Amino acid sequence: MEEKMEMMTVDEEKVVRVFEMVSPRLSQRDLVSLLLVSSWLKRALSSSLSLWQVINLREMRNAGERLINALSLSRYHHVKEISLEFAQDIEDSHLQLIKKKHSDSLWNLESLNLNGCQKIGDQGIEVISSACPNLKVFSIYWNVRVTDKGIIHLVQNSRHIIDLNLSGCKGISDESMRWISEKYAHLESLNLTRCVKLTDAGLQQILVKCYTLRTLNLYALSSLTDDAYKKISLLAHLRFLDLCGAQNLSDEGLSHIAKCKNMVSLNLTWCVRITDQGVITIAHGCKNLEFLSLFGIVGVTDNCLEALSMSCSNSLTTLDVNGCIGIKRRSRDELVQLFPKLTCFKVHS
Repeated sequence: MEEKMEMMTVDEEKVVRVFEMVSPRLSQRDLVSLLLVSSWLKRALSSSLSLWQVINLREMRNAGERLINALSLSRYHHVKEISLEFAQDIEDSHLQLIKKKHSDSLWNLESLNLNGCQKIGDQGIEVISSACPNLKVFSIYWNVRVTDKGIIHLVQNSRHIIDLNLSGCKGISDESMRWISEKYAHLESLNLTRCVKLTDAGLQQILVKCYTLRTLNLYALSSLTDDAYKKISLLAHLRFLDLCGAQNLSDEGLSHIAKCKNMVSLNLTWCVRITDQGVITIAHGCKNLEFLSLFGIVGVTDNCLEALSMSCSNSLTTLDVNGCIGIKRRSRDELVQLFPKLTCFKVHS
């Protein structure tokens, strides 16, 4: 009997190791279903904390109740990642109940995705962030209910954020930028897509104080002017910059951006005021570019491509010049002659 129990223990250890290796490829539903196979397998799987560090309720209905029920289970008491992206039926009241009953389970939480959760507002952000002191990644894409008040609660409660996605949060303003810049000097990634209340002054606060930024997404912020980018060279580690739709950005603004020597990805789609002069400045300054989109810019010609080929021919793998009617050498063969490593010729459809 003792020999049999010892063999079962060894087998359990093997099973756990196998599932720890394959679990990233299994959906959460499949993993939970395995618990129903046998009491032996349930015991073996439940014993491994690493198998239960993610709660993924993406696009699920009754997400609020599902999350509460999951956090009540001991196997989720060390969860590190929760995704509620586009989940339904999740409201501030659910987050309040979670803080009240299950805040201990959120102590190790590092990533929280609330993208598309339209019923969560400032109050919800306040209560959930106060229960997650070790949060590093926070995403709340396309939430029109959240205001500066909610972001202020976030930065006060969760001090270790390095990746922040506020894309489409149209209710936040320069006040949020002030708090973010003051509290998140260690920020590495910031997405401000369509944060339409943002002004030059707000962005300047970020550029001056968030000096560790590597990724900055400013998609569809057409009101920003060249003044907004005067301090961008302070971001010595910046590698990704999305300026799609920056209609007021001119060659002068690009002269500041060109000082970001470590840039590898630059999206200038529909930056309609740009000319050869600006792109040539980029070519001289950003010599490690791998991705560049000039889509829809009618003021650039073959001259800027010649300049880019002198500095980026060995690094550029994606180049979109569709809609650039001033560029005549736009065929794939002609572009590959200038940039031999090109594999992608179209970013926008």
